[in-house]
Amino acid sequence: MIKILFKLAIFLVAFNAVGQNSLEAIIKNAEDKMPLLGANAVVSGTDIGATANIDGEVTLTKIPNGKQTIVFSFVGFASEEITLDFPRATQDTLEIFLEPGGEEMEEVIIQSTRSRRSIADLPTRVEVISGEELTEKGNMKPGDIRMLLNETTGIQTQQTSAISGNSSIRIQGLDGKYTQLLKDGYPLYSGFSGGLSLLQIVPLDLQQVEVIKGSSSTLYGGGAIAGLVNLIPKTPGEERELNFMLNATSALGLDLSGFYADTYGKLGTTVFCFLQPWISLRPCRYWSNCHSRI
Repeated sequence: MIKILFKLAIFLVAFNAVGQNSLEAIIKNAEDKMPLLGANAVVSGTDIGATANIDGEVTLTKIPNGKQTIVFSFVGFASEEITLDFPRATQDTLEIFLEPGGEEMEEVIIQSTRSRRSIADLPTRVEVISGEELTEKGNMKPGDIRMLLNETTGIQTQQTSAISGNSSIRIQGLDGKYTQLLKDGYPLYSGFSGGLSLLQIVPLDLQQVEVIKGSSSTLYGGGAIAGLVNLIPKTPGEERELNFMLNATSALGLDLSGFYADTYGKLGTTVFCFLQPWISLRPCRYWSNCHSRI
């Protein structure tokens, strides 16, 4: 009994293998004879199908015996049907030429609007820290401007060096190298926003701090992908201004800053000085910035 079942199984497998055929074809454009990448070939009434490769070649397998209708189609071309009797007498490769046309697509209307304004002239959302808020945050931590930025939503100042105290400005979670730092609208500090000892300077000469976040900041260059921080210095007023600030730390750190502003008729002058002597026998470090405006 087992031998009979075994022979029957072999017979069914052999019969099934004999009843399965294959077909190879190349689908081309009838006008320029170029192969059609992505053209389809389907055996009508079955789920047997294949898609042409870059050379227009398509291979159909497991085609049952008997007369079968093969449908060749491609978007924008008229479909082609051929009827073949399987198994075929020869196994040559068929060449199928599809004519452009077929079913027309529905009309598609694309509309767009154009503004006469350039990207640079479009309104940009700017967050400003000025006035009492600038004074309040400066009093909370008068030694540097990091407090000004930490209290702003979406901005984080991250310390990058435990020795020098350098910090980077991170906007919306991006690395500090993607933040542009401007002084009065000019990128004087280049790419130093990734490790700024400048953040240790006291904000005595600041009139306001402008912050731009998001894609609008890219108008200021590739270094402003995350955003930018624009430090606006004070301008001379009607009254003379003279401020000094002395900072000392428990680690024997000491620095002295001074700001002076005055007008002489139509001429105004501001001077900002930063002096940081070292407790050891190292030379003093002096930094100043002077400019005049009429």
